[in-house]
Amino acid sequence: MIHLYCTVCHHYSTTLVAEAQRLSNNFRPKFTDEECITAYLFGIAEGKFEVKAIHKFISEYWAEWFPSLPRYQNFNRRINFLASAFQMLYGLLLTDHENNQNLAHVLDSMPIMVANQKRSKIAKAAKGLCTKGFCSSKNLYYYGVKLHALGQKQYQTLPKMRMLRITSASENDITVAKEWLSEVCNMELFADKMYADATWKQHLLERNVHIFTPVKLAKGQPFLDAADALFSKAVSGARQAIESFFGWIQQKTHIQFASKVRSENGLISFIFARLAALAFFYS
Repeated sequence: MIHLYCTVCHHYSTTLVAEAQRLSNNFRPKFTDEECITAYLFGIAEGKFEVKAIHKFISEYWAEWFPSLPRYQNFNRRINFLASAFQMLYGLLLTDHENNQNLAHVLDSMPIMVANQKRSKIAKAAKGLCTKGFCSSKNLYYYGVKLHALGQKQYQTLPKMRMLRITSASENDITVAKEWLSEVCNMELFADKMYADATWKQHLLERNVHIFTPVKLAKGQPFLDAADALFSKAVSGARQAIESFFGWIQQKTHIQFASKVRSENGLISFIFARLAALAFFYS
């Protein structure tokens, strides 16, 4: 807790304060932004995945450490207000642990569902960010956003995240990747079949970026030949690291299910506070 608070204070005083400016007399509230961020991240790390559960946990077990903790409604408003600060904090925590020795990376996306398949047609929460989309791996429609991740492969462990991006659920993965990686150079990249595009692959080669995707069956082709099947198996094995990463963050933070979120800022805080907690406690 102390280490977390000191880290938050350091980044707040140097960078995050610009994301939390207030144009009011109460520009420095009694329950500080540093305390609010620390309490929220610590609650997530302790397995409390809803704001109400985190507030109850802090008030019952850590009240002496946070004597000015406000009521739940005000605490929840503060979490939403600090959405951009959580987003920037995650980037700063990643920078704290940078390692650029390995040029092999993995690319994929995962759904973050604000409403499930039954409610995907009528949901309206955080509608500035969310749309209806389809998750092929789960074979279901949902309402929400996608978390796109580019990870640096590491030996016998989860990949180190280099870039993350949130888009609406309806955004096509390869369209996002083409925009996202438009200036990336000198990289080996392992990705799913949906990222296969011969023209884009040639453009990437001009920047010394080699993208490897499983081989698609040609129209009318019943099965892959032995060489293509072996290659596809090798690529799938290499990109298993990103699938393991998504499974890990879901296990630790329940990030995929944001049904309690109602606002855009609330959704941003929901996502990036969880990522920041993981970056601090598990890096």
